Amino acid sequence: MKVLVIGGGAREHALCRSLSLDPDVTALHCAPGNAGIAEVAELHTVDALDGAAVADLAQRLEAELVIVGPEAPLVAGVADAVRERGIPVFGPSAQAAELEGSKAFAKDVMAAAGVPTARSYLCTTPAEINEALDAFGAPYVVKDDGLAAGKGVVVTEDVEAARAHALACDRVVIEEFLDGPEVSLFAVTDGETVVPLQPAQDFKRAHDADQGPNTGGMGAYSPLPWADPKLVDEVMRTVLQPTVDELRRRGTPFSGLLYAGLAITSRGVRVIEFNARFGDPETQVVLARLRTPLSALLRAAATGTLASLPPLRWSDDAAVTVVVAAHNYPGTPRTGDPIGGLTDVAEKDAPGAYVLHAGTKRDDATGEVVSAGGRVLSVTATGGDLAAARERAYRAVGRLTLDGSHHRTDIAARAAGES
Repeated sequence: MKVLVIGGGAREHALCRSLSLDPDVTALHCAPGNAGIAEVAELHTVDALDGAAVADLAQRLEAELVIVGPEAPLVAGVADAVRERGIPVFGPSAQAAELEGSKAFAKDVMAAAGVPTARSYLCTTPAEINEALDAFGAPYVVKDDGLAAGKGVVVTEDVEAARAHALACDRVVIEEFLDGPEVSLFAVTDGETVVPLQPAQDFKRAHDADQGPNTGGMGAYSPLPWADPKLVDEVMRTVLQPTVDELRRRGTPFSGLLYAGLAITSRGVRVIEFNARFGDPETQVVLARLRTPLSALLRAAATGTLASLPPLRWSDDAAVTVVVAAHNYPGTPRTGDPIGGLTDVAEKDAPGAYVLHAGTKRDDATGEVVSAGGRVLSVTATGGDLAAARERAYRAVGRLTLDGSHHRTDIAARAAGES
């Protein structure tokens, strides 16, 4: 089939890489893409938030499946526009995508579905903010109600920092702190059937030992050797299926990728947040382990035929992703710096390790690949266990050069028994 992927980050590069290895994919297109995606897909220019423009491009390319990667186009209704043209699309409607677009909407759905989550207050005034902060106490968890590219959440012991973040938001959700390790679990759904993928864990803080500000994610790994083997079944029963059923009951069925961010607390599994698309950087490690052809899975979700799909097949290998970020990320990043070592990794480390591009572009004047965003590269590696995958990933990271860049050195270290 002919496939069009919308987006231009490392998540989309991971999707395009898997699709490029899929024997059922006869033509692969991406809009707008990046310098790395250009090596496996034909790139096109499009305003990813313009549903009509995306639908026009899909028609022109005779795409038989459109995959919408980022959250902003989904909330803007891009999947609806493509669906209205009769083209199968992987991604929820604008109404269903409010599960990510509004923290308050997600809390309402969870309450109706009986899904376990943190107690919370929706605040719109300074008085409500002060009341909520007082009610929960430290550590304070403050979430912008709208989309914030993974950086709208502040978790702090400092009440003034919590208050400042809350006051900077139009609407803010303040909730109780959830103790325990965090897990990301993706599920593919057609609005009725739910197919869970393998769990992963990501690292939100900018620096080693979970220090520094929250980011969009500095690395990830899968599988989770410390997790209860029954975790996926429990989350399916208590979180994913009830949420999909509730959205269908409301007349806004959710078709696409439902991402549950979970805390494994002393009182059981609790939902931290939902996303309406593949998470970044967890996608990189989950797809590195998936053996079922990706196009068949996503098309089944897009066409309502997931129930007839055979069980997913997975590699026993572990996967680790390390994010290389630009100078000053997650603040305003410096861009335009040349990236070195990409050929070295391709020649010396593949196929056990490879580089997925996040914020990159090719400089028109020099032909060099340069940085074009905060998270610049996702170095992904597989191995017989987490220790082997970690060693391969960091060896590849060591070959790369990007002036002023930074990365965490402890991704998956504890899970691999190294710290």
